[in-house]
Amino acid sequence: MAVQTIAVLGAGTMGNGIAQVAAAGGYAVLLYDVADGPLARGIGTIEANLKKGVEKGKVAEADARATLGRLTPTTDLERAGREADFVIEAVPEKLDLKLDLFGRLDRVAPEHAIFASNTSALSITEMAAATRRARRFIGMHFFNPVHLMKLIEIIRGLETADDTVKTTVEVSQRMGKETVEVRESPGFVTSRINALIGNEAFRMLQEGVASARDIDKALKLGLNHPMGPFEMVDLVGLDTRLSILRYLHQTLGEAYRPNILIEQYVKAGRLGKKAGRGVYEYPAGP
Repeated sequence: MAVQTIAVLGAGTMGNGIAQVAAAGGYAVLLYDVADGPLARGIGTIEANLKKGVEKGKVAEADARATLGRLTPTTDLERAGREADFVIEAVPEKLDLKLDLFGRLDRVAPEHAIFASNTSALSITEMAAATRRARRFIGMHFFNPVHLMKLIEIIRGLETADDTVKTTVEVSQRMGKETVEVRESPGFVTSRINALIGNEAFRMLQEGVASARDIDKALKLGLNHPMGPFEMVDLVGLDTRLSILRYLHQTLGEAYRPNILIEQYVKAGRLGKKAGRGVYEYPAGP
């Protein structure tokens, strides 16, 4: 199937990144969110990313202009669904929200359209069951920041067709990404491992084994991780990580029980960079 137009649902951190790489890959992109404010912020982030790429010599100015020219922001969900050959959902990790969105889109999207979720842990099969296109439903787990990170985990649901996987791999490659195929399992590969590492890091911090900065430094220099677990969780969002841990605890057992410290941080509003404070503090810019 020839994909020409991609609808991206959600203009937040992941959604605007996905929209950027899709448009850079030559696709016409409809970027949907519920209000003009989030859309404006999402487009602003894409513009800033492209400007930085041009300044660093990694993106040609003409390519940056062309990428922006392929982006259309919209608050009309039905329009996004009607015009799309491929839909990528990137809304918060709330299953009810995702089920509602896919159910509504299924009624208006073309029969050939493929639906993909950017979930980092939830069941592709369960989401597919909210639609009449289980064979054309798949997981595409991108990584933050999307325009820099090369990997996409492609997750098969119970009924995902081979042609859907093939098309999704082609779309991913056109976005400049590498892919791995994962059989559906809670947390897939990366979220499952990251959740364990991050949870253990919070346990060590609570026990006073080392400071947050020294734990981060130890994993970066001793294990060659590009980012420490606390730097990672501040980027991802502590509320997002906690939601994943709760789901993995429910589905995989006690090894994933959230540490009490991350629970306390979230209750205190320390959600990471997006809140200006997580494990670390992030002073507001000028």
